[in-house]
Amino acid sequence: MENGTKQIWGFRGNEELKIASEITVRGFLNLLMFHVNKDDDRPTVPLGHGDPSAFPSFRTTGIAEDAIVDALRTANYNCYAPTVGVLPARRSTADYLSRDLPYKLSPDDVYLTIGCAQAIEVILTVLARPGANILLPRPGFPYYEARAACSRLEVRHFDLLPEKGWKVNLEAVEALADQNTVAMVIINPGNPCGNVYSHQHLEKIAETARKLGILVITDEVYNHLTYGSNPFVPMGTFGSIAPVITLGSISKRWIVPGWRCGWLIVDSIKGCLDVSSDPATFIQGAIPQILENTKEDFFSKIIYIIREAANLCYERIKEIPCITCPYKPEGSMYTMVKLNLCLLEDIGDDMEFCLKLAKEESVIVLPGMAVGMKNWLRITIAIELSTLEDGLARIKAFCQRHAKNNKI
Repeated sequence: MENGTKQIWGFRGNEELKIASEITVRGFLNLLMFHVNKDDDRPTVPLGHGDPSAFPSFRTTGIAEDAIVDALRTANYNCYAPTVGVLPARRSTADYLSRDLPYKLSPDDVYLTIGCAQAIEVILTVLARPGANILLPRPGFPYYEARAACSRLEVRHFDLLPEKGWKVNLEAVEALADQNTVAMVIINPGNPCGNVYSHQHLEKIAETARKLGILVITDEVYNHLTYGSNPFVPMGTFGSIAPVITLGSISKRWIVPGWRCGWLIVDSIKGCLDVSSDPATFIQGAIPQILENTKEDFFSKIIYIIREAANLCYERIKEIPCITCPYKPEGSMYTMVKLNLCLLEDIGDDMEFCLKLAKEESVIVLPGMAVGMKNWLRITIAIELSTLEDGLARIKAFCQRHAKNNKI
């Protein structure tokens, strides 16, 4: 520069957004993938993600694929969609969700979103008035924390109790809430814990919310992905006790996370949707066929595979002394396991465990700190059984190699 002066530019990055992105699952997984040894000829085993669509056993139903093709070929869905979503898709979504409810939803109750992620973004944006706070589960899905940070919505955490099947600590919820608390979030079936809440526990959650005068935001993106003793019960069943906002999508049950179509069941959020994007119109055009025509045998096959994977994972974890699984998964695609670092040499915490595991064994596992539980791990079980077996064997070998005095 002339006269040796330094040019000062008037732009810079949004530091809050940068910090928020660092606490997402994607941010952690990208970091771990960077540490995989490129010279390792073995395939990388992805036990950290929630997208099994790349595996042959988890291919979506042909009915869903045909629905997309049919929607495109009509040439009726090349246009912009209405803010709230196209009417046939909203009507089909309302009918689909009403199957499990004691009342019937109308299309006007349904707002279509770009996957469940946008549904989270929209509802937290709507609730983020100055001074407000929201109660989030720990462990939980870190996208809630990331979006709350972007909206300057204060987060307060209540614990899920591993020794009680990851139930909500309702006493903690009551202690955390105050006059500025707007809502509590539950995820059922559970991510990252693999738990499924009983009818009785969900009713107690609703009663607690009523007592506190707050909303219940229920993330049901894994609805009906259950394979244990508790069936899936929608939180909306208890809408007469406390107001419930339901988030969901076709991503997980149909194994199509890349299609990015979700929903939000709530009274009115149109103002926020007017200043946001919409799901692809042709995806919306396919929704009626997908929801109405998918055969039960497709869902049963997926449930069977995940149940087998859950059993395999639970049994193999028992063979690794430094890892404990306190609760056999019964829903969603994950299980949470606890590290016993006292049995390991030169590993200080869960993040170091995952970084070294990625480098030495080409296995990606999500560190517990990503979901609010330091020195725990979240293991994805929704992959090919042979790949899961291979990944768990590599984890066992890693733990044996790093065992104190190699006694594991």
